[in-house]
Amino acid sequence: MLSVFTLTLAVALGAALLNGLGGKSVEAGSDAVTDADAYAGTKLAAADVVSTGITTVTDWSHAFNTDFAKGGLRALGESKLRFLYSYNGTTDPALQNEIRRVKREVIDPNPLARLQIGTHPATGNFPSVEASERLARELGVSLNVHLLESKADLTAGQMDALRRADALHPGLVANHVIQTTDADLDELAAAGVSVAHNPLSNMRLASGVIRLPEMKKRNMKVGLGLDGGTNDTSDMFNVMRAAVGLQRATTTDPAIYPTTADVLRMATLGGAEALGMDKEIGSLTPGKKADLQLVDAQSVNFAPKVDWVNQLVFNTQPANVLWVFVDGRALKREGRSCPGKHTRFVLYLR
Repeated sequence: MLSVFTLTLAVALGAALLNGLGGKSVEAGSDAVTDADAYAGTKLAAADVVSTGITTVTDWSHAFNTDFAKGGLRALGESKLRFLYSYNGTTDPALQNEIRRVKREVIDPNPLARLQIGTHPATGNFPSVEASERLARELGVSLNVHLLESKADLTAGQMDALRRADALHPGLVANHVIQTTDADLDELAAAGVSVAHNPLSNMRLASGVIRLPEMKKRNMKVGLGLDGGTNDTSDMFNVMRAAVGLQRATTTDPAIYPTTADVLRMATLGGAEALGMDKEIGSLTPGKKADLQLVDAQSVNFAPKVDWVNQLVFNTQPANVLWVFVDGRALKREGRSCPGKHTRFVLYLR
């Protein structure tokens, strides 16, 4: 979830990845994003994901400046979601110290929060990749990267940068992983790298189709994800349907991996495994955290009741999600998330 970019919903729908904002919104890499901007975007994103039944998010934050991070973290803390904050890595010692402070003073005291270090691997960005991996190891947190998302990434030396930084190891979370060779997948699988699959974003940005069947053959850990504004909706049921549909459409094989049961697992326990959190969340198991959603199976879109797994994936709409709990706390009650508050906030954003 690139939370601040929730403010770019429906922007530049005809653009590919490298010009996805179409010059209409935030200028990446600038100091233009304020505390208030980050807070507003993250607040909106959090309200949206709760409404659709999501309980855990990873916020891959570009954190162009410290105010950006402060606003985003404040909104995430207020949301009561379980979250991982992927703080954009840097070679700047002062900003590295700020990341250490954030972990110590903001993340560690919050039982719902975890820190990651994010980076964009590339040969031209190698010092930052190396510094990010070093800081992640120091802090005992995972590294989170965007990897081989588009054809442009094929000439960026992304895999080489990760090799040189000694970053290919269990705990590395790689987003997208679309433009891959068999050798790439062999190397990633052998290293124990986890994958976050974002099918709706990949379709919107014309990035390509991930090779899920080949990842399955290599026993890679894959979870499903959103990609902020480029996902255009936080509806995880839509994400599951897209993950199934993309593979079927490109192979013309209705039995191809993943099945509906497979994507349901990717959205739950599979996602928890990819984040290294499966001992705490991802399944209804005694001793795990009480993160769950309750769906109204009496709705008209569930009739007739034939196959619960297929129907949960293909028929569920966010309106069917009645209750959402995180750590036993209700964030959505009887189909309503914090009545009144979100309406006022949406009016403010307009």
